[in-house]
Amino acid sequence: MRDPSTERGGSIAALSPFHEVWCTDFEFQAPQGERPSPVCMVARELRTQRLIRVWRDDLIRLPSPPFHTGPDSLVVAYYASAELGCFLALGWPMPSCILDLYPEHRCHTNGAPTGYGNGLLGALASHGLAHIDAGDKERMRRLIMDNSTWRSAEQTEILNYCQSDVDALATLLPHMAPGLDLPRALLRGRYMAAVARMEWTGIPIDIGLHGRLSASWDTVKDRLIADVDQVYGVYEGRTFKADRFAQYLMGEDIPWPRLPSGALALDDNTFRQQARLWPQLEPLQQLRSSLGQLRLNALAVGRDRRGRCLLSPFASVTGRNQPSNSRFVFGPSRWVRGLIRPSERHALAYIDWSSQEIAIAAGLSGDERMIEGYRTGDPYLTFAKEAHLAPAEAT
Repeated sequence: MRDPSTERGGSIAALSPFHEVWCTDFEFQAPQGERPSPVCMVARELRTQRLIRVWRDDLIRLPSPPFHTGPDSLVVAYYASAELGCFLALGWPMPSCILDLYPEHRCHTNGAPTGYGNGLLGALASHGLAHIDAGDKERMRRLIMDNSTWRSAEQTEILNYCQSDVDALATLLPHMAPGLDLPRALLRGRYMAAVARMEWTGIPIDIGLHGRLSASWDTVKDRLIADVDQVYGVYEGRTFKADRFAQYLMGEDIPWPRLPSGALALDDNTFRQQARLWPQLEPLQQLRSSLGQLRLNALAVGRDRRGRCLLSPFASVTGRNQPSNSRFVFGPSRWVRGLIRPSERHALAYIDWSSQEIAIAAGLSGDERMIEGYRTGDPYLTFAKEAHLAPAEAT
């Protein structure tokens, strides 16, 4: 059979293990804090060019996807957690094999200025491929998000817009496929499915406490300042005074980074780093963070009393999640996590990995000394001792 994808300037030979390759896209509504509500779906099989277009009324009646999603089929998307959130909304099983071109694009661009952005339009532009005008994309997004019903002509327009993204995927994939590390790409796709489940589940929020804090936030700020600043004496009303802080630092003999102008560096990162070195500054750092960044009414909480927002996987330079600091309950100061409260007869476990990156590096490299360092429970201190930067008895 003729492979139409090879006529687009690329090849999908790397995807030969799969009998079918489906490029998919959903349009959906997702008000802040809410789960996605699908509006339509378009899918195209890359080799046969079979096209499926389904509007919401028919979509919600389907018990499973209208295409194969087993181990011999590859489901391709761009920022797949959005599409997979629609799978969850429809009660469909997750595809066995997922290829998300967003993290694959990020693998090639992380840490480097592209000038194109990291959305689908940016990925297309980076490969010199034609794409829809950004203004038209925003107009269609508003048509979808701002309405609850659509005329027949609007439904067709929305389906055509959805199909344009699917056709863009079908054009982009052959250009990216030859450079894919497929086993790792499928692992990243599997992670996007996990992200979709996390976003779908959300985090239970104490709405009552959240409401009381929001209503009393100005009073709370004044009391926080009065309580914390009695140790430092650096606030005038709600204003942080750099000259008073400079005097405090001098009195405590604490060195502090300065800007080229000679002024104290007072950005959040500097404050966090200094608070790690000088624990006595931690309350002040937390106060500044609370006053400067926290907007309690910005937390994204749905009608089901669960906080959820885009987790933005692979968005950071290092490939980590990078959710909004204002909308994600783990983003602002740590005390805000007190708003997290499980429902009756339920419990929550707060779990983090210990030295995860070192464990992965040790396992992948087979470095025996790194493995042993990880097994000590404190690989950083172990390394310091082996590098003779800390005494053998250091703790």
